[in-house]
Amino acid sequence: MNKADQSFNEEFKPVAPPEAYHADADWQDKVLYALAQLGEGTAPDVAAKLTEYEPNEAPQGLHRQAEQVLQGLYSKGLIKGNEQDGEVSYNLSKITHANEGGTDPDLL
Repeated sequence: MNKADQSFNEEFKPVAPPEAYHADADWQDKVLYALAQLGEGTAPDVAAKLTEYEPNEAPQGLHRQAEQVLQGLYSKGLIKGNEQDGEVSYNLSKITHANEGGTDPDLL
């Protein structure tokens, strides 16, 4: 794999929320954990959830961090979002049931 492929793969690797909240984690992991706990939410929703885990942080700072992380992941297509009335509600959509389709071997 060449260096360009490696950097692309690193930048666009799938995201996964951590299993638990860690105060020493990077902001992406903190924001993903909060979003996973909510299921779906806007940047202000995620920032509000973060205040439960980061009570000593300024709410404005938490909002800024949540917005930066969520917008960055959304713009790369790494998380989903529903835009409505100028605001994006983000989610970590998952496949909850198996596909029912099949493959036609003649088309392969």
